[in-house]
Amino acid sequence: MSSKKSSETDIFGSSVSESGIPSELDLALINALQLRARASWAELAEPLGVTPNTLARRWKRLSDAGLVWVTAAPGRDFVQSGCTAFVLIRTRPSERSRVVARLVTYKEVATVEVATGNNDIILDVLTPDLKTLDRFLSDELDHIPGIRSTSTMLATSLYLESSRWRLRSLDASQLDALNNGTMSANPANYTTRLDMLDRSLLDLLVRNGRLTWIELAQATDCSTATARRRVERLVASGVVTFRCDIARSLAGWPIQASLLAKAPAKDVDFICEQLAAWPACRLVAAVTGEANVYATFWVRNLGEIQRLETALDSRMPTMNVTERMVALDTPKRMGHLCDKDGRHIGVHPIAPW
Repeated sequence: MSSKKSSETDIFGSSVSESGIPSELDLALINALQLRARASWAELAEPLGVTPNTLARRWKRLSDAGLVWVTAAPGRDFVQSGCTAFVLIRTRPSERSRVVARLVTYKEVATVEVATGNNDIILDVLTPDLKTLDRFLSDELDHIPGIRSTSTMLATSLYLESSRWRLRSLDASQLDALNNGTMSANPANYTTRLDMLDRSLLDLLVRNGRLTWIELAQATDCSTATARRRVERLVASGVVTFRCDIARSLAGWPIQASLLAKAPAKDVDFICEQLAAWPACRLVAAVTGEANVYATFWVRNLGEIQRLETALDSRMPTMNVTERMVALDTPKRMGHLCDKDGRHIGVHPIAPW
């Protein structure tokens, strides 16, 4: 730890974050928050070998620039009981911008991607159940001018989603120190029935996952102890998790590519587990439809997509890629709005609970 502390001045004084290039400390801080998104700066200081004030300054600089943000997202309970759908949309070219502007406003729409391929918009849609999904598709999506066609895939199993993706910037001792501080609880000890206070807290945390207990208490007119107890219960029961999001360019993988593939039913579980283990993979799901595997990757350049597919073909020969999609723009990611460079610029919150 002493070597990290001695290098703090050099790292912080170099101002590399101000130039847009992340330092090792920046990446370590983001990785730490991916593991413990609501940890205090004091809790993270020792594992990272710097002072709490240094971490607070680092975070403010990065977040003010729109490079990082923390948000609440559906947890494992939602994965088991809720409904996750991927909707592929074809639009009239002249109407696409207006369609996107409409889509980002819906609370059911977690993510919007403008992409290449047979479909020019991809949605991640989160709803409490199939009935709510059907209502959204028929009452809202079907009536948006400019949409030519839609195709919906339901996630039957989520093997990896973005809240579990990691930068891998920490060493083994730092990971041990941070994982040892992770709250553990038995989900069976908690109920997942939400009341108005729970929903108010979730709405606030979707907008800003690092609001303090005092800020949450003041905003919901409850005590600090009650706010903390409620949020910790929601986390422990799997209703909610927290994710530290990062602009793709900051992570070093500026291009997002998604693949749809078809595989024999007996191989789907093995293939999805293998895909989920790849460092560049952000999301893997078994889905309904002609294609039964959907995966998203962050890559450094377009050539890497071909190399990736070649590697997949050699390791998983029964998987047949049926469609390749490259994101041109991601105007909404898990309820948060992004500019063309992937930087955070606002919020249209989700409410899948």
